[in-house]
Amino acid sequence: MSNELQGKKIAILAADGVEQVELESPRDAVQAAGATTELLSIDTGEIQAMNGDIDKGDTFQVDKKVADADIEDYAGLILPGGTMNPDNLRQDADVISFVQRWFQAGKPVGVICHGPWTLVEADLVRGRTITSFPSVRTDIVNAGGDWVDEEVVCDQGLVSSRNPDDLPAFNDKIVEEFAEGEHRVAEAGATA
Repeated sequence: MSNELQGKKIAILAADGVEQVELESPRDAVQAAGATTELLSIDTGEIQAMNGDIDKGDTFQVDKKVADADIEDYAGLILPGGTMNPDNLRQDADVISFVQRWFQAGKPVGVICHGPWTLVEADLVRGRTITSFPSVRTDIVNAGGDWVDEEVVCDQGLVSSRNPDDLPAFNDKIVEEFAEGEHRVAEAGATA
């Protein structure tokens, strides 16, 4: 057990349909490194996780509405996948504004599987090298991103992976990047 993230708070942004293992595994990894976590979502209450997009998993209590969250309170952001989760997130104006402000601040992000759909909607993959679940590739390319098929990719604090099989490498890299902190980059594809 390391203390790399001691005293840091990590935001997990998810909605109904989140892939359970992609929420729990990164959460457990950053907590094992000393961080605390908060689950942000579109609304308060609980979100329904899924296993393999088909079977209902557990429900998770939301700590705070994303509309009420301040990016300054967090050292890292995790965007899990599942197909319904990012599809729900990318339709919410508060979510889009939150992730755009996050990128403008140069704060590190971990995104996996279908999670990049939220970043595509927010125009945040332009000029970035990123990976995802293969079916998201065309969306990333059409949004100006450089899609690659690799276990884990890190581009200026943006850590991405393809699927749950990549979680060990993904978790190690997000802990490293969250410990490193902000990455100041020119424009980083973000729009105001």
